[in-house]
Amino acid sequence: MARFVKKAKQDIGLAPDDLIFRGKKKASEVLLRIIDFNENTLEEDAVQLVRDVLKYKEKDTVTWLNVDGLHNEAIMKEIAETLDLDTLVLAEVMQTQARPRVIEYDNCILITIKMMQQREDSHQIIVENLSIILTEVMLISFQERRGDVFEPVRERIRKQKKRIRNGGTDYLAFALLDIVIDNYLYVLSVLGEKIEALEDTLVVNPNEVIINEINKYKRELNFLRKNIKPAKEMIFSLGKLETEFIDESTYVHFKELEDNISQANEVSDSYRDILSDQLNIYHTTISSKLNDVMKVLTIFSVIFIPLTFIAGIYGTNFDFLPELHYQYSYFIMLGVMVVIALAMLIYFKRNKWL
Repeated sequence: MARFVKKAKQDIGLAPDDLIFRGKKKASEVLLRIIDFNENTLEEDAVQLVRDVLKYKEKDTVTWLNVDGLHNEAIMKEIAETLDLDTLVLAEVMQTQARPRVIEYDNCILITIKMMQQREDSHQIIVENLSIILTEVMLISFQERRGDVFEPVRERIRKQKKRIRNGGTDYLAFALLDIVIDNYLYVLSVLGEKIEALEDTLVVNPNEVIINEINKYKRELNFLRKNIKPAKEMIFSLGKLETEFIDESTYVHFKELEDNISQANEVSDSYRDILSDQLNIYHTTISSKLNDVMKVLTIFSVIFIPLTFIAGIYGTNFDFLPELHYQYSYFIMLGVMVVIALAMLIYFKRNKWL
């Protein structure tokens, strides 16, 4: 996922309902998977042809069609024609750089949001565009690549959890969005542990490596915030939407989504403040160390100024210098230097300059 929105030159001037994939191909082939269920029955299968989904529209069940891969324009057109969806809806689905939003059409609701996943092997954050089309009897989810983010929802359906098996497509949409926002919180918590671990090192040993880590985490956090804040706006808009596609009892769960996305937003703000504080601490610590070095150098300079002055006087080239012929002149000079140096150190100490 690009850190900033990139507009391809060839996309300029395209009609909004043109079924043209606008994004980066992330799947080698398109995979259609369907789960059809109600309180008592469950059917789960891979679909080869889009028209095979038609048989589920006549059943008194909840049908969830998941599409992995958005690049096949022919399949997208077939989905639009088979399921009686406006091509404008599918065109929005194929625009992967679009901002998260919710749009109500005559026979469906379109929900788009950025989905994040933390890879355990490489610690890389994967971001892809998720689109959900919500109708009265069917929910269609579109992912850019095949993944297992929604596997916990599938397991709840398989294990006959009453709430999801008795709910409609609106509750299923809530369950999917809940997974997405939970991943926001998880990704933030992983990043937060790294940020908090910097604090001890920052105080003990501030160095160039630390400042590079802080800047790296700032970039990652800004990237996350760029996706979380629009998602918050979308979730709140969804909670206020008055539509026949969402049952009144389901709005309670959407309020829960609002709380969770608000928490994710607040956590991201908190870590941004922590990183700013750490940056200030770094610069303050470096400045303090530099001041300590300058203090020591200044002290040595001040101490050696009178000593140099005395040495200069003692080495003055005059014809008559009585001290030159005195037996202990050299040792007296050294003693005077030591006394002056000690006196100045005591003076600095009393004035708390040391």
